Amino acid sequence: MAQNRFQTGPGPSQRQLRVGELIRHRLSELLMRADVHDPDLNRHSITVGEVRTSPDLQVATAYVMPLGGEGAEQALLALRRNARELRHMVAKGLNLKYAPELRFQIDETFDRMDETRRLFADERVQRDIAADDDDDALD
Repeated sequence: MAQNRFQTGPGPSQRQLRVGELIRHRLSELLMRADVHDPDLNRHSITVGEVRTSPDLQVATAYVMPLGGEGAEQALLALRRNARELRHMVAKGLNLKYAPELRFQIDETFDRMDETRRLFADERVQRDIAADDDDDALD
């Protein structure tokens, strides 16, 4: 198996991050302008939070969420139904050797942020944070 001699860490390479961001921008633009001829898809205002690409840049997974989070499953089904057309349109706007296969997942980042805020608001956690600050002040 070939070895990646340029990447040393377990995370994505610079190229993966750059291509993922280019795809995210292009996909967001297409969805915002409603360039896809599907009324079910155009009914939703969809946010593309992140796009992660595979190391060979053949697969791009877009993490999406409809505005307000309502109708997420219907939006996801519409995106998956139109994945081929979106792939073609994304590739037309980018200068890549191969058009990556687009996959779509619901973006759960916002739910995790709400849960984190709830945890930090808990009085027991606030007590622990205050106790740590007091210990740091004594050192």
